[in-house]
Amino acid sequence: MSNNKLKFLFAIVLTAVISAGITFAVVQKGTGVSGAERTGDDPFEKLYSTYDTLQGEFYQNTNEEKLVDGAIKGMLQSLGDPYSAYMDQEEAKGFNENISSSFEGIGAEVQESDGKIMIVSPIKGSPAEKAGLKPKDKILKVDDKSVEGMTVNEAVMLIRGEKGSKVQLVIERDGVGQLDFNLTRDTIPLETVYTETENGIGKIQITKFSETTGKELADALNELNDQNVKGLVLDLRQNPGGLLDQAIAMSDIFVPKGKTIMQIENKNGTKEVQKSQNDSAVNVPVVVVVDNGTASAAEIMAGALHQSAGIPIVGEKTFGKGTIQTAKSFEDGSSIKYTIAKWLTPDGSWIHKKGIEPQHKASLPAYANLPYLNPEKELKQGDSSAEVKAAQQMLQALGYEDIKTEGFFEETTKKAVTRFQSENNLSQTGTIKGETTIKMLELLQAKLKENDTQMSKALEVLNEQMK
Repeated sequence: MSNNKLKFLFAIVLTAVISAGITFAVVQKGTGVSGAERTGDDPFEKLYSTYDTLQGEFYQNTNEEKLVDGAIKGMLQSLGDPYSAYMDQEEAKGFNENISSSFEGIGAEVQESDGKIMIVSPIKGSPAEKAGLKPKDKILKVDDKSVEGMTVNEAVMLIRGEKGSKVQLVIERDGVGQLDFNLTRDTIPLETVYTETENGIGKIQITKFSETTGKELADALNELNDQNVKGLVLDLRQNPGGLLDQAIAMSDIFVPKGKTIMQIENKNGTKEVQKSQNDSAVNVPVVVVVDNGTASAAEIMAGALHQSAGIPIVGEKTFGKGTIQTAKSFEDGSSIKYTIAKWLTPDGSWIHKKGIEPQHKASLPAYANLPYLNPEKELKQGDSSAEVKAAQQMLQALGYEDIKTEGFFEETTKKAVTRFQSENNLSQTGTIKGETTIKMLELLQAKLKENDTQMSKALEVLNEQMK
């Protein structure tokens, strides 16, 4: 990376941010549904008539605000678009906090998919990530309350809560079935960019695209430049996306001037082409790592860097979100967010529900997909459940290979648990609970970090480029 170019990197980012549109911006304000003359041709006559009828004839007193909110909510739901929704004051506040500042909750991006609330990606360091929630997990219940038929915002308001409070989720995972998760809510931090170096290689992990991410990336690149790194790995795994302007600004750092970053296809079919405005500030080899939790703005960046800067992609097929949203706020603090356009990769491809295929495929070890075990729940001899099977698979991954993994806690499992407890200075109860569960999870996470096969593949590809 050139020192002269990186010297002005932050200014480049700010310029791109100011000049670009954003995915989830509050673009305008209004007072609600505009009035119209009530004529026979008025398309809102049926709506007005229903409102008047309920106000005058419903057997109980009606709430004017709730009736209007319900009508607006129904309009958004009728679009059949999981990314368009009405948000009341509380929901709108939470939505804006998620973009611009830290908030309290479990730290997972969710969306509606085929009538169900689905995890897009957990946020790095969040309770959701630590608990083992995965992309494509479907949330069935929150604290024993079914979320079937709820909007995303309604479900989010149930899941969110004060730091230190607990929430129980019942989720459905493909190939596994139903799983229970007990999480303790926490503050979800502002920081979105993390760096480390290894053998002269700089690793940059971007966890989401918030208002500060462009500056964080600029700072990270300057820091790595000072360390004279020979190559970069850009880690976009488990990144659910966020602000479009940040994705454009950050792609601008890597994509040569004049090259296409993305295309925006509007309702009438016209296309706006977003091109890089600055000379690339990075002149060392780069590799991008993605997985099925890489979505939206993260996919924009991955697609731009590959197609317009020749940067290879390593990992698994991405999530596949190819639409752009904006928001309109009302005077009472409520708002609507709605889809305004498709976005296309530089070559014109629409990746919606398809994702981006990496050129170098790499998956994590099978034990990376094992579900979280609740330390408060005891697993003992005689039990038979999905949790027992998961615990057996964890022990097997940790080197206790003689254990059976059939989901029945029998004598062999008890002996393996007792040996595990002995080797880790734990009380030798022969049951899995509390410190034993926590230690198993900790050791498995440490092993996964040591055996990050996707990162290993990325480094292999990067080293080939550096030759």
